[in-house]
Amino acid sequence: MAKQSSNYADILGDLKNKNYKPVYFLSGEEPYYIDLISDYIQDNVLTESEKAFDQFIMYAQDYDLATILEQARHFPMCAPYQVIIVKEAQKWTDFEELSSYLKAIQPQTILVICHKYKKVDRRKKWVSEFEKVGVLFESEKIKEDKVPTFIINYLKTKGATIEEKATMMMVSHLGNNLQVITDELDKLIIALGSADKRITADLVENNVGISKEFNIFELVNAFAYKDVYKVYFISNNMVKRKDFAFQPNIAMLFRFFSNLMIYHYIKTQPDDYVARELGVSPYFLRDYKTAVSHYNGWKTMEIISLLREYDMKSKGYMSGKTSHEDELFKELIFKILH
Repeated sequence: MAKQSSNYADILGDLKNKNYKPVYFLSGEEPYYIDLISDYIQDNVLTESEKAFDQFIMYAQDYDLATILEQARHFPMCAPYQVIIVKEAQKWTDFEELSSYLKAIQPQTILVICHKYKKVDRRKKWVSEFEKVGVLFESEKIKEDKVPTFIINYLKTKGATIEEKATMMMVSHLGNNLQVITDELDKLIIALGSADKRITADLVENNVGISKEFNIFELVNAFAYKDVYKVYFISNNMVKRKDFAFQPNIAMLFRFFSNLMIYHYIKTQPDDYVARELGVSPYFLRDYKTAVSHYNGWKTMEIISLLREYDMKSKGYMSGKTSHEDELFKELIFKILH
C-alpha cells in the first residue's frame, strides 16, 4: 500500500531510487514543490529517446479526465514506462472518474496530476482509494518565519551563501512565494559570477530592485532605536514605491513587536537562549536590547493591538471598506510612535 506523504523530500528520494508509484496527485497552495516533483519525473524517468514515444505532457484545459485515463490504460511503446503528466488539473471540478482507473491500474503507466493553488476535498471517495495505490501530496504554503532558512538551504545546494541582512531584505520584499524567491536567487547567483559565492545586501539592492535604505528591515531598525525622523523618512519613501505592499510589511512589524513582548520576559537569560526562543540570529538581539528601553510592556501590547487592527482594516474589515494601503501605513506608523 502506498502511503500519503506531505514530505516532498521523501517523494524525491523514492524517485531518485527509481521507486516509482503508478499515480501521483500533487495538490496544494504552494506550486513550487508541485513543480519540483513533476519536473523531476518529467526530466528523469525516461531517456530522451524514450520520451519521444512514451511521455505525454497534457493540459487540463485541452483534455478531459476520461481522455487522459484512456491514454493511461495504454502500454508503453518503447520504454519500461509510459509517463503522463497532467498540468493545471485545478481546472477540473470532478475527479470521481479516477475511481474506476484506480481499481484496475496500468502498472506500466506513471500518471502525475498537478493540481495547484488549492487542496483536494478529502471527503471524496476517490481520495481514500488513491492513497491505497499512489502518492497524494499536499504542498502547503511555507510560513514567513521559515523563509530565511529556505533561502539559506537553497543557496547551499548551489554552493553559495548570503548575508543575514540580504536575507531579510528578500523576505520583506518577496514574502513567501517560493517560485519568485528561487527565480531571484538564481539571478543573483548568475550576477555573482565565479569569483565570489556570497550574496550581499548591495547585490540584492542592485539586482532585485529592493532599496537598501527604504525597506522594512531598515524601518524595523529605526523603530528599535525610536529614531522618529528616520522612521518617517523611511516609511514615507517606502509607500512611494510601485511595489509597496501593506501585508508583508505589517507582518514584519508584527513579528518584531511580538518578539519584543517575549523579550520583556526573558531578557535576563543568556543571549543564545533568547535568540533561540525568538527565532532570530544573535546578531539581531541588539535591536531588541535597544527597543526594550523605548517600549515598555504596556506600550508593546498596545502596538501589537494596533497592528492587528490595521491588518483587519487593510482587508476591509472594521471600517466596512478597504482604505488605500499607503494611507493606512502612514496612519499606523504615526500611532505606533505616539
